[in-house]
Amino acid sequence: MGFLSNIVQVVTTWVIASFYGSLVLFYVVLRIIRRGPRAFFGYKVRQGRPKCLDDPEQGTHGYVRLKSSGLRFHYVAAGERDKPLMLCLHGFPECWYSWRHQLKEFRNSYRVVAPDLRGYGETESPQPFGYWGWPNFSVSHLTNDVQELIEALGYSSCTLVAHDWGGIIAWLFAVDHPDLVDKLIVMNAPHPGTFMKYMRTHFSQFRRSWYVFFYQLPWLPENMVKAFDFQLIYGAFKGKGMGCKRRDAVTEEDLEAFKYTFARPGVNISAAINYYRAMLKQPPRSYKGTKVTCPTLMIWGDQDAALEVGLTEGTDKFVPDFTLKMVPGASHWVQQDQPEVVNGIMRDWLKA
Repeated sequence: MGFLSNIVQVVTTWVIASFYGSLVLFYVVLRIIRRGPRAFFGYKVRQGRPKCLDDPEQGTHGYVRLKSSGLRFHYVAAGERDKPLMLCLHGFPECWYSWRHQLKEFRNSYRVVAPDLRGYGETESPQPFGYWGWPNFSVSHLTNDVQELIEALGYSSCTLVAHDWGGIIAWLFAVDHPDLVDKLIVMNAPHPGTFMKYMRTHFSQFRRSWYVFFYQLPWLPENMVKAFDFQLIYGAFKGKGMGCKRRDAVTEEDLEAFKYTFARPGVNISAAINYYRAMLKQPPRSYKGTKVTCPTLMIWGDQDAALEVGLTEGTDKFVPDFTLKMVPGASHWVQQDQPEVVNGIMRDWLKA
């Protein structure tokens, strides 16, 4: 029965992915007709680093090599080494730089460390590269990276702060390694136990999650990320629907920093997309009876165009010590859109 259900899941996923892929191809053809093939394929490789990535006010850059995978992880750290660890996990399409406001804010109380996740930025990506490398981005690999990263940084536990894809990793890490998480702060990332049930019963969320299925296709998603000189990244942060609601929340230089993550020489764009591929290609996990035992704060921008506010409902069933704080008028990129509000919420909750 389990084998049959897996076959049905695979076939269903590919049918939906192909449907969205055909829509995207139609959109691409129209854009090529209007702007020309040179515009579509005319992305540029960024040879020079944006200066904001090396701003000493953000912190200092460092590298550690993890034991089991052998991958070299890049991170930026602010605060003294004798302070407790605050580990910040970013989402897609981001990098460590999405935590620039929190690195400055909490450096006096914590050793704040924002790594590039596996395959992002200056952190190495496992081989094989490309579509067929998706098994190396399973949740078990990603949570193991966090475990080894905490150890490599010289700590036995941390306050774990996460957003978007980092939030998915953080939820599962807190379930599987309760002894390593003192406190958990998750931003605009639903608990996995609520996400699939909500999407099955709310077609509006299913439509918003179209990209999860689209990313299951080979080749096309990678080219869409690069198309029109990484227009996807511009749209994510500054577009009318998905983008930050504050115009100055992400500057042109900030935007170049995120583009550089995917456009620097030798980068493996497939790595970031393989997170989504591995998520749907592996058997679903049951969360019945699982609990996050540490105190947990969820911060949610209520103008998130990708994830509905309703996804926050029912989280307390999995988290006994749970606090939910809405940020009115904030987008999906809540910690960048309204950093002062988010930092204030974090600061008050951590003190309490």
